[in-house]
Amino acid sequence: MKALVTGASGFVGGHLAEHLLAQGDQVLGASRGGAWPDDVPVEVRRQAPLVAWDVGDEDGPSGDAREQIEAFAPDCVYHLAAVSVPGQCGQAEPNAHALAVNVHGTSRVLRLAAGLENRPRVLLISTSHVYRPPSAPEVPLTEDDPVAGRGGYGISKRMAEEVAGEFVERDCLDVIIARSFQHTGPRQAADMMLPEWCAQFCRPGDPPVRVLNLDTTIDLTDVRDVIRAYRLLIEHGDTGVAYNIGSGRPRRTGDVLSLLETLAGGNREIIELRPGVRHDPLADITRITAATGWQPEIPMEKTVADTWAYWRRRAEREGNAV
Repeated sequence: MKALVTGASGFVGGHLAEHLLAQGDQVLGASRGGAWPDDVPVEVRRQAPLVAWDVGDEDGPSGDAREQIEAFAPDCVYHLAAVSVPGQCGQAEPNAHALAVNVHGTSRVLRLAAGLENRPRVLLISTSHVYRPPSAPEVPLTEDDPVAGRGGYGISKRMAEEVAGEFVERDCLDVIIARSFQHTGPRQAADMMLPEWCAQFCRPGDPPVRVLNLDTTIDLTDVRDVIRAYRLLIEHGDTGVAYNIGSGRPRRTGDVLSLLETLAGGNREIIELRPGVRHDPLADITRITAATGWQPEIPMEKTVADTWAYWRRRAEREGNAV
């Protein structure tokens, strides 16, 4: 299978490309800069070429990039390219950047797919942020629960889903939607929860570790389980259907931090910036399990250990190891 991956040089894109290659697929990546980061495995950088395409650019891909994509003739497209840090998307409403990339960028990717000689199947990566806050804590949400969008990020991704629905109805394009809940793992940037903590624990001199909140219930999955789900949806998902991807298990943020503290050792002071009890949505994964057999397999202990090991190696390379 030949797969085009937008946003390939990002955290999830690198893991996805690695998994697809391991499954025997051919991979062509697209990213804004057209270059793999150094921490992506050498075999991925060697086997998966990248084209430079910023999906937020209203002019679309350059002539060279379009020619490479057309010559590659993908069987499927994994559309990961997005502004995916909620804080960068605007508060109550999407800002201009979120609209340009998450909404109009999705339209550009789907328009390109619809115009290829052999139309590929497309997986649009959406988010649990499209759901309204849960009516009761620790009650998993199904794909039939109301969507409205939480904040600028959630609204922009809800709008992207609406764009996908238009292409399915109007153009008969084969699009599937993956609503991913929180996921983490090695190589994730320090603007997300677990890697942010790891980066702080790597600082020499035992400074306090600042965490946003210790009593938030979240649904957290290993990225390597999530990308398995993506490929299975390309193989077995139904056109126009949305699928939750998450663990379905409530997990307290403070318990995740405790796993990391055990690995990091020492006796760091923990400063909680916004104390209080909070509840993020949990995923009902009945639909994806029924369609593909997928279940998350990687225990949180391994996720935390592998993420910590990555940040330790990174700190050693940069000369900042504790």
